Amino acid sequence: QVQLVESGGGLVQPGGSLTLSCVASGNSFSFAIMRWYRQAPGKQREVVATISSGGSTDYADSVKGRFTISRDNAKNTLYLQMNSLKPEDTAAYYCNYFRVGNIYWGQGTQVTVSS
Repeated sequence: QVQLVESGGGLVQPGGSLTLSCVASGNSFSFAIMRWYRQAPGKQREVVATISSGGSTDYADSVKGRFTISRDNAKNTLYLQMNSLKPEDTAAYYCNYFRVGNIYWGQGTQVTVSS
């Protein structure tokens, strides 16, 4: 069992920045594929960014050039640096762990972009 705890969400003005963190329990974090998802009200959950165990990254087209996913395996922590935020980035953000068919989710952290 892996527990994931997100933090760092909040209210930010358009054009602002936030950094989300996700701390994982256990000792398998460094071997897992980690993702950030988001879900806006009335919409399906969508993948925002992915980072492999080796550090390769991939992004949704809607966030390319604005968001950066990273990981610190020594701290069992996943990050999402979000710049140039837009109102359409408003959503609950979830971190996701995948390894050998095991999938775990965090509880989510709310990001609201509004003036």
